[in-house]
Amino acid sequence: MTAASVAGSGVHPQWPVRPVGSAEVVGLDGLRDAEFGDTEEDLSRRGLLHTDEEACGPTLTGLGSASPIFVDDRLVLLWLDDPMSTPEGISAGTPVADVRAAYPGATALPAPPGSHRFAGLLARDGDRGYLFLHDGVTVRKIIAGYADWARRLFDEGYGPC
Repeated sequence: MTAASVAGSGVHPQWPVRPVGSAEVVGLDGLRDAEFGDTEEDLSRRGLLHTDEEACGPTLTGLGSASPIFVDDRLVLLWLDDPMSTPEGISAGTPVADVRAAYPGATALPAPPGSHRFAGLLARDGDRGYLFLHDGVTVRKIIAGYADWARRLFDEGYGPC
């Protein structure tokens, strides 16, 4: 998992991507022309993936607010920053109460005692999901993609770099 964390990268949605104000919407299939499960090689060949000297791994072209994570050369997760949002309008800064209302079946993941990590809410739909990292009041980060990889990242001490 450490290798996956170090090699952050991108995705493409099952749900249609719809702009919400200035936010880019990330569905459970991914983002724009990149789908979860796409290979690094394919995304690079299509000009969607590039190496940024200041980033901790490959980045998606034109999407500095979405950091891809690859495992075994496949896109499995996207770390999302503002202004990225879910189709339900959840983004960084959204109150946790709004996340619970939008995803009533989300599983609460408490931060380990004594850690400086955020708690999480994992909203699954089949093998995909959103992991909302929060401080108890507001969403701080969102991770989208394969739910088992999001949970594993949380359990092992998340961090794209």
